[in-house]
Amino acid sequence: MSIQSVREYLSPLGLSDKILEFETSSATVELAAQAAGVIPARIAKSLSLMLPEGPILLVTAGDARIDNPRFKAQFHAKAKMLGADAVVERIGHAVGGVCPFAIREGVRTFLDESLKRFDTVFPACGSANSAIELSCAQLEAAAQGFAGWVDVCKDWRDAT
Repeated sequence: MSIQSVREYLSPLGLSDKILEFETSSATVELAAQAAGVIPARIAKSLSLMLPEGPILLVTAGDARIDNPRFKAQFHAKAKMLGADAVVERIGHAVGGVCPFAIREGVRTFLDESLKRFDTVFPACGSANSAIELSCAQLEAAAQGFAGWVDVCKDWRDAT
């Protein structure tokens, strides 16, 4: 999948015109923050994980890290990241452009509470040089396979 598939996915929601395409890479939190001109915490990173029942996306703030005990309590399994090849196969986007839009059928998307401290956040849009600025409500409404809000991350509660 690609930025074009994300554009097509977001079009009926009236959001495709909000996609930002950068001259530089936005493949990491730091690069995306530089490209968007925001602090890294406002980058909504999409983590591709495997649970016994299948792959999930966990979208977190850029400064948040998975808290393993919280994750295990929520999902009843250890957090297991997918490898780069498996991300493309199971999620539908390449690492650096993974987002909760235009993903493979059956992938559940969870949004972490770490995002809620910001008015808007910037998830990728299917390529290593794209993003979109959305409120948390817009992100929730647009996230394909949205399965709920979770609180499974650490290192963000005392951050700006």
